[in-house]
Amino acid sequence: MKITILDDYFDTLRTLPCFARLAGHAVTIWNDHLQDVDGLARRLADTEVLVLFRERTKIRTPLLERLPRLRLISQRSVYPHIDVDTCTRLGIIVSSSQHAGTPSFAAAELTWGLVLAAMRQIPQQAEALRAGRWQMGVGSSLRGKTLGIWGYGRIGAVVAGYGRQFGMRVVAWAREAARAQAVADGYEAAPSKEAFLADCDVISLHMRLVDATRGIVSEADLLRMKPTALLVNTSRAPLIQPGALVGALRAGRPGMAAVDVYEDEPLTDPHHPLLTMPNVVCTPHIGYVSRDEYEVQFADIFDQILAYADGTPTHVVNPDVLAHTRSRP
Repeated sequence: MKITILDDYFDTLRTLPCFARLAGHAVTIWNDHLQDVDGLARRLADTEVLVLFRERTKIRTPLLERLPRLRLISQRSVYPHIDVDTCTRLGIIVSSSQHAGTPSFAAAELTWGLVLAAMRQIPQQAEALRAGRWQMGVGSSLRGKTLGIWGYGRIGAVVAGYGRQFGMRVVAWAREAARAQAVADGYEAAPSKEAFLADCDVISLHMRLVDATRGIVSEADLLRMKPTALLVNTSRAPLIQPGALVGALRAGRPGMAAVDVYEDEPLTDPHHPLLTMPNVVCTPHIGYVSRDEYEVQFADIFDQILAYADGTPTHVVNPDVLAHTRSRP
């Protein structure tokens, strides 16, 4: 089969052990990012299987309707960037493992790295030192502080464990079942969202982006946080209402933020408000970007391709398509 992989920025996949699973197939890898429909249509004209790096490229109807040979899209995790209904109409299978029970430890580790970096002002201190200044301010320790986990799922539970090991009080705010699980795991459940926001010294968002969670964090919510508190978002930018984080930071509550995700990606504008604030630590959506995490994720993605080649597609998110899939050459 003719397989195309998009957005492998550093040409990493061919160096991973799991890449050997595609032996015998014609694989084309693109290392740049392209969102132009005409350009993508030309690149993917002969593609039968499309491999995606999470949500880096949007696969929308105008593109899909120009790819008559495409039969399978294989990726991992959520898929708001794919017009799944159009894929179903056109006979294109979308396979996407939801990795139930296997949290992204890479994302959890980055979350904790951002907590430490922001609370101890590590990027700012390093920048000052490079500029010839010795110590630019005084940071805050974590022991004895309160860590809030908003959305107690697979990754949130791992981050909660890091907080416990650092001597923090850990409090969860989430759906009722998730709060109950947090209590079963030895943490506290906040009595209300208002108390959660007001009490926590660090709040980390760990929710999937679905209709019910889009914009779930408002500016009014953020303004309830302490002026010394830190808001961390390594999940999805649209969990926060547009402009709310910038507005709240300018108002002084919370006092700090650490962000790995943005409303428009890739973010390449150095004048973006979050990039110009001295109390914000920003990284370019690297929560899952590690060789170890790639091996885990793309092993699943490539196995989905092999299952399709064997006539038994797996993790199909649009099962109605199976009644009228495009025929294989």
